[in-house]
Amino acid sequence: MMETVSNLNIANKSVKLVSTMKAAALAAPLSVTIETAPLPQPQKDEVRIKIQGCGVCASSIPVWEGREWFSYPVPAGSPGHEGWGIIDAVGNDVSGLKTGDRVACLSYNAFAEYDVARASQVVKLPSSLNDMPFPGEALGCVMNIFNRSDIKSGQTVAVVGAGFIGLLLIELAKSAGAKVIAVSKREFSLNAAITAGADNAVAMDDHYKIINKVKELTGGSFCDRVIEVTGKEWPLNLAIELTAERGKLIVAGYHQDGMRQVNMQLLNWRGIDMINAHERNPEQYIQGIKQAIKAIEEGRMNPFPLFTHSFPLIETGRAFDMLTARPDGFIKALIVNTEKS
Repeated sequence: MMETVSNLNIANKSVKLVSTMKAAALAAPLSVTIETAPLPQPQKDEVRIKIQGCGVCASSIPVWEGREWFSYPVPAGSPGHEGWGIIDAVGNDVSGLKTGDRVACLSYNAFAEYDVARASQVVKLPSSLNDMPFPGEALGCVMNIFNRSDIKSGQTVAVVGAGFIGLLLIELAKSAGAKVIAVSKREFSLNAAITAGADNAVAMDDHYKIINKVKELTGGSFCDRVIEVTGKEWPLNLAIELTAERGKLIVAGYHQDGMRQVNMQLLNWRGIDMINAHERNPEQYIQGIKQAIKAIEEGRMNPFPLFTHSFPLIETGRAFDMLTARPDGFIKALIVNTEKS
């Protein structure tokens, strides 16, 4: 693609700026096109980021597959919301950030070469993470779930769903001194859970078989904390069954496709606290991203081996295909921009 360029004098230096960029766009369900879009311009409280990469989130599967409540085409770069990159322009009212800073951000059109974000929703990345992929929103989400879970040393924790988020929660729970039971469908995921530190791995196949196995592993008392990370109704009710009396059930799965029927009788009978671990406050997400950086630097979690697949922008559709198929070996996909992509 030929980029349109212009010259702009900034701080007495002649800087060559592009005025267009490439961005992936969902033209229709299961269909991605690569568009030439105008280069976004930061407002006075924003920065523009040259996107190095963006995670592909399972929460975006419905818009990829298509639902009646979505309209197409979606905005160029959407639903990319796990971006990181280099600041290349700052708004007039921005302080504490400068061009050249490498950052993670909360932005919403990061399946593109550039995106903009509010300065308050940007986190500078330390030199310890130089050249490392960092989908900050996803990692901040993990930390927020972990904080809501209130895990303490000596507790028994079940993690229902051993995908990207589940595996990192296993690592964090182990770092807190908990015993961890992983429950997942795929044999590959169960093996990954053991690698992440889980003490036991239980196949998610037969409902009552799982309950009896966890009952056996816990001496009949079940689990102090159960974190559901699937977004599906059956595993949610399974998670209730695995939670001990006065235990806490943490709902981390993204239940976005409708109503759920849950076993309220058992929730009531056991006095279970049911906690929604999702956040909507950007400030809380920013705190989560900062805490994720600290957890990585302290060795309490290591996300980098879990980034199993990388795709250039032009293969965004293939990344979504991989996400929905989840073949053995797949944990987390990234869209990674290069000068040639």
